[in-house]
Amino acid sequence: MSDFLEILTHGRRFKAAVKELSIEDLQELAVKLDKVISERSSQVEAEAEATAERNAKIDEIRKQMEAVGLSIDDLGASTVKPAPKKRAPRPAKYTIDVNGEAVNWTGQGRMPTVFKSQLDQGRSMDDFLI
Repeated sequence: MSDFLEILTHGRRFKAAVKELSIEDLQELAVKLDKVISERSSQVEAEAEATAERNAKIDEIRKQMEAVGLSIDDLGASTVKPAPKKRAPRPAKYTIDVNGEAVNWTGQGRMPTVFKSQLDQGRSMDDFLI
């Protein structure tokens, strides 16, 4: 908890913190605190109403499903799609040895500069086939 909340929630610490405030300041503070409390309580009530409305709709749908003879399992089978399977990475089609290190390329996408420089020197891609 923050220091502010620790002071606010502890009786003696709160009393010591507001000891130097005037009565008018304390009353203004109480009004602001009451406003926060009323806003929070109305928010909680609205959330409770929304939850109750949602649960009522769920119950209504369940009753309709029972009347038709459907179950939740019937819905799950038709709506759940299997996750798409990732394909395996393409195997390298070309390779070149640069300073003892092999550089591989599938033949798709941008051509590595090592291959491009060798092609500019007159070599063919067939020279690099695996």
